[in-house]
Amino acid sequence: MKVKGKSVVVTGGASGIGLALARRFAAEGARGVTIADLQEDALGEAAAAIGCRAVPCDVADEAAIGRLVAAAEEAFGPIDVFVSNAGIACMGGADAPDAEWRQNWDIHVMAHVYAARAVAPGMAARGEGYLVNTASAAGLLSHVESATYSVTKHAAVAFAEWLSIAYGDRGVRVSVLCPQAVRTAMLAGRDGSVASLDGVLEPEQVADSVIEAMEREAFLILPHPEVQGYVQRKASDHERWLRGMRKLRAAHGGTT
Repeated sequence: MKVKGKSVVVTGGASGIGLALARRFAAEGARGVTIADLQEDALGEAAAAIGCRAVPCDVADEAAIGRLVAAAEEAFGPIDVFVSNAGIACMGGADAPDAEWRQNWDIHVMAHVYAARAVAPGMAARGEGYLVNTASAAGLLSHVESATYSVTKHAAVAFAEWLSIAYGDRGVRVSVLCPQAVRTAMLAGRDGSVASLDGVLEPEQVADSVIEAMEREAFLILPHPEVQGYVQRKASDHERWLRGMRKLRAAHGGTT
């Protein structure tokens, strides 16, 4: 799909990957870009700089997603591309408080569910549309420093797969974005993390990868190409992969 002439919604659009994507979509000639975020001041500044619509939104609230969709449709007509991008870095193990598990689940999984409920049926009825869900390389591999993040990002990938299976033959394209480290606020103070071993990308580089993948209508978007090899190794010998991940965790001071 080419973005030119399309109406696009981006959640988590006030900063980081979301902001870079919104800028790129506008530059590609989208007929309208709507960005959503909880950071209202930053959201307004971003919208003014890009020339797009800003809608404050808590993606963990299905009613708020509904209001976001209604606002975007009122401004630009039917939504052609919905980028469910908002995320958090709230790391924890099995002993993390239930509230943190729920927060990760609501933002990393249910936000994608709410977006799909709101726009996928209409896209299918029109025979065209695109869903881009941001997950993480942790959703394909794991995150040796966080169970809450890894588990919910795995679920995000699984839901994107289901969407493609359910809607792919009805004109709705689905991609899942799975980067490793990207220079955003989520990485602040964690430059030496395991995710940074293959380098830290700029948000604009990730946006380039998304545009290229959307033009090919590729399911997996892997801004760090090394991830493909890691996934293949994991699939070919799971036991060996797990041993390697345990060594990686130990090397970075991991504890149970």
